[in-house]
Amino acid sequence: MKAILYKQLGKHLLFSVGVYTALFLVLYTIEWLVPSLSTKLLQWHDPAFIVGIPASVVGTAYVLTIRNPMNYTGFIAGIIMAILLAWQFALMQQWSLTCLQLFIFIPFMIMSIVRWRKPVVSDDTTEDALETTLLETKYQLLNIFLLILLTALDAGFITHFKEAIASPDLLSNIMSGIMIGSSILANFWMIYKKLDAWIWWIVYNLAGIVFYILVANIFSLILFLVFLVVNTRAAITWYKLYKLQQ
Repeated sequence: MKAILYKQLGKHLLFSVGVYTALFLVLYTIEWLVPSLSTKLLQWHDPAFIVGIPASVVGTAYVLTIRNPMNYTGFIAGIIMAILLAWQFALMQQWSLTCLQLFIFIPFMIMSIVRWRKPVVSDDTTEDALETTLLETKYQLLNIFLLILLTALDAGFITHFKEAIASPDLLSNIMSGIMIGSSILANFWMIYKKLDAWIWWIVYNLAGIVFYILVANIFSLILFLVFLVVNTRAAITWYKLYKLQQ
């Protein structure tokens, strides 16, 4: 069983490499046809941009793998992604995001590996091992409150410490806060195989799309559109499993 799960991770990693190779070929072509977009799409002069490429490739493989609610190996890719993102954010002097990756997301993913791995080790392939559930309404409302609180705290933090991500545009700062808050909620509920985790990933993607439109970062906007498609498909897969269990 474990060999099959690792093989699935490898297959998704190769698929992710293929997707991003195709994406870069398209972007190269656009820059060639429209010289005014040169260095705006592919910023090879920026070390953070270069580090972000493998982070995106591994991150996509991570999401594709954990579409299977038994495949804990996806979180290994998730940990590698978090390390790369922490490096990228450090290069960009976004220290709150660096700490978030290292001290919140990586521990959450380790917890997910431990919890998701148990049924595989015990050869429990029953419906319980595949079970995905929705949070009760009161917890969903609590999540909304936490998102508002985390967004406010993030906006206050980057304003006080004037991080590189800080923007004079209030809407940009709000979107940044929503991205942080929703990603914390998504990573936490993924540990417990809650369908809500994917809802929060989609919120994260939508906030990211708005944020990168506001700051005019075309490449990151394209990446978040890709992430939105990948996460939405994963959410649909889990929702179908959830409906089968009803």
